[in-house]
Amino acid sequence: MSQTIFVLEDDTDISRLVQHHLEASGFGVRVFGTPANLIPDAERQAPSLFLLDIMVPGGDGLDVCRRLRSHSALSTVPIIFMTARAAENDRILGLELGADDYITKPFSMRELLARVKAVLRRFERPTTPSLITFDEIAIDASAMQLKVRGELTTTTATEFRLLDYLARHPGRVFSRDHLLDAVWGDARFVTPRSVDVYVRRIREKIETDPENPRYLKTVRGAGYRFEMPKTV
Repeated sequence: MSQTIFVLEDDTDISRLVQHHLEASGFGVRVFGTPANLIPDAERQAPSLFLLDIMVPGGDGLDVCRRLRSHSALSTVPIIFMTARAAENDRILGLELGADDYITKPFSMRELLARVKAVLRRFERPTTPSLITFDEIAIDASAMQLKVRGELTTTTATEFRLLDYLARHPGRVFSRDHLLDAVWGDARFVTPRSVDVYVRRIREKIETDPENPRYLKTVRGAGYRFEMPKTV
């Protein structure tokens, strides 16, 4: 069964070209010219990935991204922005809202397909169950779910992947560049600042006091370390 991609793009020439190349690569494609029906349709059948233009009639891709990232059933579906807004501040805003990659127009279809495939590979779930539990936190890699104090906590796919990677290597100090390679791979829009943004968001979800973290520690001048509580 082919993976389905939802494309939000109001330019019909671009959307047809994108649809043609994605379908030629074996993907199912749904194209939306406005945001109106995108989320309701995704609720009925979640896609494997969202491709969102930022500037579209009747709303914008940034607002769609916000809504998806706060949606319990759709929050872990990867998002790629494809937009003419190429400034660094725009890319950082997309990152902070939870985008997994950001491609600027004009782009080649070869580059777009490479980005789509890379992001989908990044979020493949392990074939065997893998659960980490400590204190009141449970990280379930097979389901890509985080539970804190028994409550399911919404995360983006990238947040989850970073948390899972750090928790599986407790006590080790990782530089921002190492984490970029391990978690984001070849996504080109991310920078070392991206890691700081995601660490802050993870702390807000797992730490009782995010300003004084117990688990996800900053090592000044070096990077980050995950400290697993000692069992008695």
